[in-house]
Amino acid sequence: MMLTVLAFAALAAWLGVLLVPWQPHRVRERLEAVPARPPLSDVTVLIPARNEAAVIERTLAALGEQGTGLTIVVVDDESDDGTAEICRRQAARHGLDLRVVAGRPRPPGWSGKLWALEQGLAEVERSLVLLLDADIELAPGMIAALVEQARRTGAAAVSIMATLNCRSLAEKLLAPPFVFFFKLIYPFALAASPTSRVAAAAGGCILARTDALRAIGAFEALRGALIDDCTLAARLKAAGHGIWIGMSRSVRSLRAYGLGDFWRMVSRTAFTQLRYSRWLLAATTAAMLIVFVAPIVALFSGPLPAAAAGAAALAAMTAAYLPTVRFYGLPAAWALTLPAAAALFLGMTWDSALGYWRGVRAEWKDRAYSTAE
Repeated sequence: MMLTVLAFAALAAWLGVLLVPWQPHRVRERLEAVPARPPLSDVTVLIPARNEAAVIERTLAALGEQGTGLTIVVVDDESDDGTAEICRRQAARHGLDLRVVAGRPRPPGWSGKLWALEQGLAEVERSLVLLLDADIELAPGMIAALVEQARRTGAAAVSIMATLNCRSLAEKLLAPPFVFFFKLIYPFALAASPTSRVAAAAGGCILARTDALRAIGAFEALRGALIDDCTLAARLKAAGHGIWIGMSRSVRSLRAYGLGDFWRMVSRTAFTQLRYSRWLLAATTAAMLIVFVAPIVALFSGPLPAAAAGAAALAAMTAAYLPTVRFYGLPAAWALTLPAAAALFLGMTWDSALGYWRGVRAEWKDRAYSTAE
């Protein structure tokens, strides 16, 4: 009887995902590059860079294809791999208006990225600032598309979740679910709605109004945030500013991810997402077991009602995940791997909690943030 109840609970959960009006599973919020190359004299690109020699060359080369008048500020966050020198060479090669700011040591209480952005923002004089990660490559015309989307929607921040690499087995297994779970937690349609409290941004690519950033206290107001992108979106929305978030194949991550890379990326903030709560961790674990494990157990070992509910739940889960799978160009059958990916993400979440209980809130870019910070 319990297995039957759990299988029907899983079915109800997946039907809810498919039927709620904001449709978080779909890939409706899209923004692609435009062919126009208008002047970009009102935009500054701000890039925090810590040991990004492997990727930043392509990032800067792509910025050279965006249009005229663009300025770029790179904050070299104490790199020891020649990142600053590469930036200067690329600026000369592509005729970029680029300044390299030598980042100062991180003060206590600040996350490294936010401290770098705070230093870079002091150099920004233009009305729009594009916060861009050093590993994000933009297709020609993407900045123009971002500017137009901000104008059309009136949003103070327009953000794009970059398309992750999806070549290796680990990337195929974990990159699409990473995006899928993010969209379930932060439905893009609700984030853009002024009547919803949901706020989200993807930190790799955010075009923001400079005055709106400064009005909320800029990055100092978020200085300790580990989930800095969504915290920024929440502050902007709470101040009455509109936000918009979508997906794009014109915004691509250059970084390759193995299983260990995904593990570190997710475990860095997973327990933070749960507000360091044991109760939320237990509830999340129970929910994951119900929606992903119970249908499989019911299908293969339950009585007929449980098996039928389990099969229907798995079919609804597959239907929900399929738009993301297709966005990443994978075969439809790949949607069946979602339970395996969910098990790995649950393991990453527990690893994040165990690290916190050992006194380490997060580790990233060779920096450890203790629970005392």
